[in-house]
Order: sequence, then structure tokens, then C-alpha cells
Amino acid sequence: MILAVDIGNTTITIGIFRRKKLILKSSLAAQKYRKFKTFLEENLKKSHNALSAIECAVICSVVPGVTPTIEKAIGSKGNIPVYVLGKNLKVPIKNLYAKPKQVGQDRLLCAYMAMKLYGAPVISIDLGTALTFDVVSKNKEYLGGIIFPGLTLSLAVLHRYTALLPEVELKQSKALIGKNAQGSMLSGITYGYGSLIDGLVEKLKKEIHGKPKIIATGGDSLFVKRYCASIDFFEPGLILKGMAELFEETAYDTR
Repeated sequence: MILAVDIGNTTITIGIFRRKKLILKSSLAAQKYRKFKTFLEENLKKSHNALSAIECAVICSVVPGVTPTIEKAIGSKGNIPVYVLGKNLKVPIKNLYAKPKQVGQDRLLCAYMAMKLYGAPVISIDLGTALTFDVVSKNKEYLGGIIFPGLTLSLAVLHRYTALLPEVELKQSKALIGKNAQGSMLSGITYGYGSLIDGLVEKLKKEIHGKPKIIATGGDSLFVKRYCASIDFFEPGLILKGMAELFEETAYDTR
């Protein structure tokens, strides 16, 4: 079995794969990262899986300060090799970013997996804490992308930096024209981000050669499905799936 760990800014998500099939998925609030070992043990127990059955762990992290704690927690539970994207496991895609090390490994992995599943050119859109667009050329090169605040983050910022706007939980908007502050904020986030995605996809298509497929992933990807028309395929678990498949493809060569 392979343990995949996605360390994000908001949540830490684990996925356990057996023969490329996801058999367990669970999330821990990122601020509770010091409790990761207990979190992992409890989830393995609930799913009737033993830690000794895990062949290796693969980590994709956008929070460098947390990564060593997670590595240590996994390593302390037995002789489990740990692979960290960008460290001892590379995403096999040509990176044309001006400063390649500035690209998050999550972005590279999403772009690579979108290309692997649907061919090139392709645009992957990851809707998490941040909303990112990542572009792969017809020559299978990572060209770069676009970064925006994510949906939940945008709602939180509106509340935090204004005097009168309330704290609002992300949920479906009932109408385009809001009748109160909450409704207006939800309309702005849902319909607004849907239009943002459609508009940027149209512009990006004009920037690259070919007819790129548009792939959406991340925690909020299915949430925006009804608000935008430009997305061809939805792959909510692309990062976890990508880590498992990348290990199968390349990690044996690193041993």
C-alpha cells in the first residue's frame, strides 16, 4: 500500500492506495499538524489497515515548515521510506517557469497528471486555499499559470477587512441578485468565480496552440460546477492520485 499525504495551507489530507485504488481518504486541519501521528493511527485502525502494510509514503507539501514534522511522524512508526515531491521524488515535466523552484509541487503535479490523463495541451485548475491555473503546451512543457485567492479565503478576507460584512460559510448561492449581505457575498463568490474561470479559460486558450482540455481539481472544484461552463473534466482527488501514480512510475528508480 502507498500512503499519500497532501500538506496544504488549510488541511492535511491522507490517501491510502492499494494497487492504485484509493481505499482510505481523511483530512486533518492544518493547524493540528502536530497531532498527525495520532490522526494517522486512528484512521488506519478504523479502516482495519496496519501501518506495517504501507510500502512507502509520498508527501506533497506547500508548507515547508510542517513537512519535517510529518516526515518524522511517519518514520517513527516503522521502516517506511518517505518520498517528498521536489526533494527525492521529481515531477517528470519540463518546467519553463522563469524561476522553476518557485512553482509549488502541487501545481506541477496537477499539471502533469492532467496531461497524463487527458493529453496535451491542457489547463489544470486547482480550487483550494488558492485558485490556480496551470498550463501545459502541446509539447508537454509546463508554461506557468495564474494564482488567485480561493473561494473560502476570499469570503474570509471580506469579513476580516471590512467593518460590516458578516462571516459567511461557503455554500451554494440561491440567486444572482443577493437580497442581503450574506446572499450578495455568496453570489459574488459563486457566480463571480464561475465567470472568472470561464473568462480566463477563454483568454488562456488564445495564448497557447491547439485545443486544450480544461481539468478542475481541488476541494471546491465540484462546488463551482454549476457556475461555469468551460471545464471539461472534474478530478477532485488529482493530487492524491498523482502521488500514488508518480511513485509507481518513478520511485523505484530512486532506490
